[in-house]
Amino acid sequence: MKSLLLAIQFLTIIPVKVSDFDEKKLGRTVVYFPLVGLLLGLILLGANNIALFLGFEQWAISIILVVLLIILTGGLHLDGLADTSDALLSGKNKSKMLEIMRDSYIGAMGVLSLISVILLKAAFLSSINAKLIIPSLLLMCILSRWSMVMLMFLFPYVRQEGKATAFIRGINLKAFILSTLIALFCVLLIWNLMGIALMLIAAVNAYLFGIFTKKKIGGITGDTIGAANELIEVVILLAICIIGRLI
Repeated sequence: MKSLLLAIQFLTIIPVKVSDFDEKKLGRTVVYFPLVGLLLGLILLGANNIALFLGFEQWAISIILVVLLIILTGGLHLDGLADTSDALLSGKNKSKMLEIMRDSYIGAMGVLSLISVILLKAAFLSSINAKLIIPSLLLMCILSRWSMVMLMFLFPYVRQEGKATAFIRGINLKAFILSTLIALFCVLLIWNLMGIALMLIAAVNAYLFGIFTKKKIGGITGDTIGAANELIEVVILLAICIIGRLI
């Protein structure tokens, strides 16, 4: 239970305070990343239902949900996306890219990536069939958090220290399998075989992103892990938009 609370504490601003823990326990929290995603998805679903009850239009609800998710996560992953975009799209060498990621200044590519991702999420949510809003919100949050675990397991961490260091040290085959089983159980419960298809889509896109970052900087960092979370959320929403028009 403490590991789950730690995962919630790290990935969200939900007022959970666990002070008595060591780095080893923090590393174990990766197992519960999909459950944190499930919690976020349920909160978004509740907000969606309230907004519908109050009579908001779908486009307005979509914007509200995107903003609410940013608030709930403290903009943690968006910060990683901005830093990653500035670095990887800079055209610089590996060491300079890593230096750019450390810089708190947000450049043009970072700003453009933030605007693009936020607008795409709102647009796709607005376009999704109302009957699919439940799996959309839940799977978007679950699979994006699971994708972070997959990246941490499959790709080398290129920094000696950083926010993600403890999690990287805690990841192993057992933790990855447990996290994957939790995510798999959730997607099956939420959307049966279609959920598995979306999980495969998330895995393929996360892996390709990992290959891209490895080619650019030799592996992953905390920023690229956060960026992957944001990109996978967009990918899942896009996939559900397409699926909704085919079924």
